[in-house]
Amino acid sequence: MALLILGLVLFLGVHSIRIVANGWRTQQRARLGEMRWKTMYSVVSIIGFVLIVVGFGLARQHPVLLYVPPVGLRHLNAPFTLLAFVLVAAAYVPGNHLKAKLGHPMLAAVKVWAFGHLLATGMLHDVLLFGAFLLWAIVDFASARRRDRADGVVYPVGTAKGDVIAVVAGIVGWAVFAGWLHAWLIGVNPMG
Repeated sequence: MALLILGLVLFLGVHSIRIVANGWRTQQRARLGEMRWKTMYSVVSIIGFVLIVVGFGLARQHPVLLYVPPVGLRHLNAPFTLLAFVLVAAAYVPGNHLKAKLGHPMLAAVKVWAFGHLLATGMLHDVLLFGAFLLWAIVDFASARRRDRADGVVYPVGTAKGDVIAVVAGIVGWAVFAGWLHAWLIGVNPMG
């Protein structure tokens, strides 16, 4: 469990710098240069991610049950995750209404993904992983929206074409991940 926690602290910590120390972040980027800052940021992120993956895998070998979710809640995870994939696609597809409305659909996707998984799982390692990501995404989304308002950021208006591309890409990504990759990478078949 210690590796999982350390990974979460590193990964979410480096992704929280803008929330807690945006001025310091700006100073460091200027002092170090954009490429060096991004390299250091990426290295810490990758180390944190690897520790999360390894720590989660180790924690799954010694599960601690906190609660047993009702079967109905477990089934709700599929539509939550589908929505999360659409939101991820919306973060990258230009000119869609989700990006125009939310500003930060990737953070909204993390919230939806983590919440859905908390409904479907009840082990301590699951609650640590998904709870940490949910809490981080809630705080980061609010912080990013506050920055947008303060900076007068306006996102481009969405189009039907952008919406269709984001939705189709999200559905295809979700189908591939839920139907095949989740079982292969994580060892759990969400469709089974």
